[in-house]
Amino acid sequence: MNHSKPEPLQVIKQRRDAALSSLVSAVPYISFLGIEFDRRGDELTAVLPFDEMLIGNPMLPAIHGGVTAAFLEITSMIGLSWSVLWGEIESGKAELPAIPRLPKTIDFTVDYLRTGLPRDAYARARVNRSGRRYASVHVEGWQDNRQRLFAQATGHFLMPQRGE
Repeated sequence: MNHSKPEPLQVIKQRRDAALSSLVSAVPYISFLGIEFDRRGDELTAVLPFDEMLIGNPMLPAIHGGVTAAFLEITSMIGLSWSVLWGEIESGKAELPAIPRLPKTIDFTVDYLRTGLPRDAYARARVNRSGRRYASVHVEGWQDNRQRLFAQATGHFLMPQRGE
């Protein structure tokens, strides 16, 4: 029988935070856009803090559609990777900071539902299906009200294989 003490909560939190940090730092564009991730247990919310450089149409003003698409795609990829990594972290199988390679986008379809206003934006991804080779993810983006989405997207990804 194994009577070892459970890990202290602070150690578990540090391991989770280190894994997320390593995953996010693997994509330089995330820091360029200023995207941050708020982690609550296994749930991630992406945050795109407003910056003037994100404006595509200064007459409205509105967040550029390419920024919106990139924000949603990044949220999808990190969310998908995090869902896979979470199980490995919790089982102690994840070799930190050696984080698995990110999934590759097969296709990504964005629905622009309303103008992205000059303020912070948030997004959360939901993995619909994740197999050994392919995964499907839906992501929703909002600003002031979680129930009033400004964009949503669906993406299909090729999952990295072990040893790649």
